[in-house]
Parts: sequence; structure tokens; C-alpha cells
Amino acid sequence: MNTKKKKGVPLTKKKLLLKRGDVVKVICGKDKGTTGKIVSIDRYRERVVVEGVNMVTKHVKPRQAGQEGKIVRFEAPIHYSNVLLFCKKSGKGERIKIQINDDNTKTRIFAKSNIPVD
Repeated sequence: MNTKKKKGVPLTKKKLLLKRGDVVKVICGKDKGTTGKIVSIDRYRERVVVEGVNMVTKHVKPRQAGQEGKIVRFEAPIHYSNVLLFCKKSGKGERIKIQINDDNTKTRIFAKSNIPVD
């Protein structure tokens, strides 16, 4: 990952409550209402790549002689604040919070319904 400075401010690793493999619902943007699985997370720039969301097209030039150019479609990252973790029981996206148990272990739960995520 690229951890270069942006305009004099060093990038720091943020703590996000989302994990790779979580099913999320997009709450704003051109893909609003779409659900998908998180493919990757960039904790420095607070962005997530969601399967089938924010598809962009890139035209790739040929690099070598005899090679053909092509058009590639792939998922571009979106800001993590534009997604909510999807609750299968309620059927909608909900915020999550951390609950500390009696044995000092942490579990993620949905903030409204108090259903454990994992």
C-alpha cells in the first residue's frame, strides 16, 4: 500500500469496524441500495472495494509490439462511510458497535437491534 504524505500530512492507519468478507449495503452514490461483499480495505485512506459496486472502465494501451489494447472493467474503491453492514435478519444496513464481554473479549453487534454480527 502506498503510505506517502498528502500535502504535508502523513497518512495514519485508521481503525475501521468493517472486515474483509462482510456483506455491506451502499447508502449513497450511483450504486445506492446495492449490497455486496467487501473485497479489500485500505485503512490508510478509509476506502473499501465492494464486489460489483462502483464499476469503472479503463482503456489499456498495448505495452509490447503485437499486443492488442483492451478495455478493462473493475471495482473502484469507495469511502467506508458510504456503506453500512447488512443485517440479514432485519434486511437492511445498520451501524455497528463494539461490545466488551465479561471475559474482556470484543464482539461486533448491530447498534439498533443488538444482534451479534459474527
